[in-house]
Amino acid sequence: MCVSLVYRLLITVLSWLALLARSQASKDAEILALRHEVAVLRRTNPRPKTTWCDRAVLAALARILPRALRAHRIVTPGTLQRWHRKLIATKWRQPKPPGRPPIPDELVAIILRLARENRRWGVVRIQGELRRLGHRVAASTIRKILRSHRIPPPAHHDETWRTFLRAHAAALPATDFFHVDCALTLTRLYVAFVIELESRRVHLLGITEHPTAA
Repeated sequence: MCVSLVYRLLITVLSWLALLARSQASKDAEILALRHEVAVLRRTNPRPKTTWCDRAVLAALARILPRALRAHRIVTPGTLQRWHRKLIATKWRQPKPPGRPPIPDELVAIILRLARENRRWGVVRIQGELRRLGHRVAASTIRKILRSHRIPPPAHHDETWRTFLRAHAAALPATDFFHVDCALTLTRLYVAFVIELESRRVHLLGITEHPTAA
């Protein structure tokens, strides 16, 4: 026991002599670091949790302390370096994109009306009709809106070209352009015409030997 006491007194005297050789700023920095460490240790037990402010204070004081005293803190120098790398990575991290803006309620009402009034229309057909109205909406968004309002998909897809022509034959014309070589004059004539799909009536647009853009 006496040997232990003598050893402790010797260590204290040597520590006091070491303090005499240090500057006042170095001792003040160590006192501030010790006070902050004690405040952190008093918060939780057995393992204290350091906040962002604690990390900033301890990292700043560690730069002032002598190199020999940096290893005797509640956090190791490796932990301080890891905090510094994390801070640098956070600084150069790309911000998250804001994402797509929400669909307006008016556009949602149009999508629901098209789906309810046209039970045979699928998502692609509704998307095409919206483009005609000047709205560009993804097919996945339309499908999500229909599912949220419990509108089932069409029972069968009747979107063949023949069905489309039968439904719009009265309003759709077809146009074509061909040429004819005359047997007598050996000249080539270019003919443009339009045919009505419902009545098969042909309308001659023009015949010319030298076609132009007009």
